[in-house]
Amino acid sequence: MIAGLDGLRAVAFLIVFGFHAKYLPFGWMGVQLFFVLSGYLITGILLRMKQNLSIKDYFVKFYGRRFLRIFPLYYFYLFLIIGLALWLISIRFKPAVMGIFLDQVWYALFYVYDFFSAYSGYIDSGFLDHLWSLSVEEQFYIFWPLLIFLVPEKRLKQFFIAGIMAGPAFRIIIFLIDQAGIFPALRGPAPLATYFLPFSHVDAFLFGAYISRFPIKKPRQQFLLVSFLVPLLGFSTYYASTSRFSPLSMLGYEITLPHAYQFLWAYTLLNYWFALLIYCVVSEQMFVRLLEWAPLRYLGKISYGLYVYHYPMIWIMDQVGGQLGLSGRELSLFILFASFIGTLVTAFLSFQFIEKPFLKLKDRFVSYST
Repeated sequence: MIAGLDGLRAVAFLIVFGFHAKYLPFGWMGVQLFFVLSGYLITGILLRMKQNLSIKDYFVKFYGRRFLRIFPLYYFYLFLIIGLALWLISIRFKPAVMGIFLDQVWYALFYVYDFFSAYSGYIDSGFLDHLWSLSVEEQFYIFWPLLIFLVPEKRLKQFFIAGIMAGPAFRIIIFLIDQAGIFPALRGPAPLATYFLPFSHVDAFLFGAYISRFPIKKPRQQFLLVSFLVPLLGFSTYYASTSRFSPLSMLGYEITLPHAYQFLWAYTLLNYWFALLIYCVVSEQMFVRLLEWAPLRYLGKISYGLYVYHYPMIWIMDQVGGQLGLSGRELSLFILFASFIGTLVTAFLSFQFIEKPFLKLKDRFVSYST
């Protein structure tokens, strides 16, 4: 494992958790960091496998390893929550909420929850909302190996750049479709549908793909410059659009980027920022001492489970806090700390007893050493 990347996974999870716990308004950006990181890691693996393996082994080993890494935890979680929902309905606790979950779980089972989230009939479920991003990732895992296999080595750079440009192009197309009312079933306003549809995040994965193969000139200087430009453009465009100052903790970028047409251009800026961050960590060893801190590294190691379990844990602790008579600041702090501890313990147990056995199978039946 490349030094610092587990720590980056932990950072991505922690800011997403902070967002869902209502303490970190810019924390939704952690999902973008996950996307770019996935593009970087998966593309690097695929390029090495393409070089070293036969056609059959290339596809069998990649899909086999992804299957054993992703599906066991994911489907364990879904069936666990289905059982919990049926039990809660039987004792008449939040039957309407549980009914919404059971109606929607089919979309998660088939990894199309991102498309459902962009549908006008979407309703928050409390248990599934965060799984849209895992649907986006899985769809990337399905198609990307074939594309990497088909594109010649000498065309990779042009291909990656075209993919980066395709991200904002897709977002413009989604915006125009929404404006024209071509698909009334599309969830409005346009920034909402744009946020959830997988096409909108092509540039995130492709930025990651690009840095896995090609160098970036003066990465430290670029990272510092973009780190200055991101909040500057965020705050200024937010103010120009709303005549209000964005909270500092939002950096000028509200989730779904609804102001100043940010949903058309700001994803690319943020994705490039995160690509520079990853590149600087890997190639320049920036922040590596911090990111290799053992607790942070361990959180990154179990970050998949942390991400899967954290959202329902926040909902559960909200219900528990209400039953305890907590409200206001007390309830907020209880949810923050109790849900984090609950998520950590659950992810730890899940890693030990669900993920590890399947990881051993992965190494036994579809082993591949890079």
